[in-house]
Amino acid sequence: MSGFLLVKWIHILSSTVLVGTGFGTAFYMFFVNRSGVVAAQAVVTRLVVRADWWLTTPAAVVQPVTGFVMVYLAGYPWDSPWLVVSFALYLITGACWMPVVGLQIRMAALAKEAHESGQPLPGEYWDHARRWEALGYPAFVAMLAVFYLMVHKPVLWG
Repeated sequence: MSGFLLVKWIHILSSTVLVGTGFGTAFYMFFVNRSGVVAAQAVVTRLVVRADWWLTTPAAVVQPVTGFVMVYLAGYPWDSPWLVVSFALYLITGACWMPVVGLQIRMAALAKEAHESGQPLPGEYWDHARRWEALGYPAFVAMLAVFYLMVHKPVLWG
């Protein structure tokens, strides 16, 4: 296997982990937050935080590294429109995701406290949940657009 194909394989694998974990954890958070079951919310929020640290974070680091290596090895111009837009969308996704991590950590702590005390979730949890969801939609759309741009490499301008 050539160096380029190895890097491409790692890039595709890490993108699958990044987006798959992100979509999967979002799915479970979205629905557990509508369940009204504090015990389930305590478990799911804790596991979502773990998934972000163990899977999403390493993949988010591997993605740009392998992407830059592939651009260099393939000889693509760094100012290719599809590439510039992809970089911008990746940064937008990261800008959405970084506060989401903090929200998830706080939500997990609040859910654990509520579950252990037998109390309902406090308003702060629901404020964080609304922000979490609001940040998730643009990140989701941006990553779908990045996938499209990476596969099709369309001429956007110029």
